[in-house]
Amino acid sequence: MNGDYGSEEAEMQAYLRAGERRAAALGNRGPIRFTDAGALHPEIVEAYWRCGFYVFEGVLKPDELADIERDLHDIIDRLPVEKGAPVDAKGRPALAVDCTGPNLQWARPLSDPWGGTSAANGRHPVKMYEPRTEGVPREVVFLILGSLQFSEASLRVYGHPGLLAVAAAINGLDFTPFNEALWIKEPGKGASVAWHQDGTTHWDAPDWDEGIHGFNFMGQLYGCTAANGVWVVPGSHKQGKIDIAKVAAEAGTERLPDAVPILCAPGDVAMTNRQALHGSFANTSKDWRVTVNFGFHRRRSVLGVKSGGIHNAVATYDADRIRERARLIGYGIDARRQRFPDEAPFVYRPHADEGLSYRWDDAARAEIRDYNLLDLSI
Repeated sequence: MNGDYGSEEAEMQAYLRAGERRAAALGNRGPIRFTDAGALHPEIVEAYWRCGFYVFEGVLKPDELADIERDLHDIIDRLPVEKGAPVDAKGRPALAVDCTGPNLQWARPLSDPWGGTSAANGRHPVKMYEPRTEGVPREVVFLILGSLQFSEASLRVYGHPGLLAVAAAINGLDFTPFNEALWIKEPGKGASVAWHQDGTTHWDAPDWDEGIHGFNFMGQLYGCTAANGVWVVPGSHKQGKIDIAKVAAEAGTERLPDAVPILCAPGDVAMTNRQALHGSFANTSKDWRVTVNFGFHRRRSVLGVKSGGIHNAVATYDADRIRERARLIGYGIDARRQRFPDEAPFVYRPHADEGLSYRWDDAARAEIRDYNLLDLSI
């Protein structure tokens, strides 16, 4: 297996094991549960707001995981033969070659492409350790943005009624989209993601609170471990904008002592507050991590706000833009209804209130190309 932590490998392994023990003690995992009145179970709500993340166990069943895996194999098969190439390894037009948006994110294997750089408005100030590599490609795709246009299985996960009901409980019945992505951390190649907080817009807002920047769902195809998964500092979503460089300097290492890994089995879906301090290490393990990632906001955090510059161009988010971007929720709900007809579909309140309906068909497949240019990043 490529890469290790050199002279610090033993310390790294001890850190991983200690993080697993801390994570197990948090009490923030279990199935999606609602009360008899239909509210998200208060034990889930309490644990999420206390920790800044929650692991919903067993959400995606084996048939759905098989669908996602088939799409994954097709996506990998269609990737450009190298960065900038117009064709895949079979000479066909490569994935996303006809898209305007920056869908494919590349990195050197086991590198930290963003830490210590100005990328994403400089929100990753600390460089992560980069293990050695031998005999690997110069660059690999580790992140695919606008992923719903490339994977119908991911679109169906996006329309999951239980997850959308959780989104409504946390962000309100009129919640809005954020963006969607597919994270691919290959064994011995997967890049690290330096410690950061996702929110950018509302840190100094007079109505700031611990949920103002929304959250992300992270559905796990193969599960995730301490070695290849996301780590979170519990409770950090309550602390406002954190001086990450200072935190790392005081720790004397990028292995932050209070952080814990998000540990998932295949089919688990984690919900993570975007204000939480989080990151991940280079994947030197033998295990794949493939994450179906999608986020949601409170409408009041988005409507009338000028933002962007990371996931989308800077713009003011008016009601028309929110409505157009939210059509993906409608398409996701209908795509899921077609695949799982015995499941009660989620009713998205803004669509119901406006009498809007969406049909997932060939016209819709063509229509959503470059949909992520209208992401709602804050």
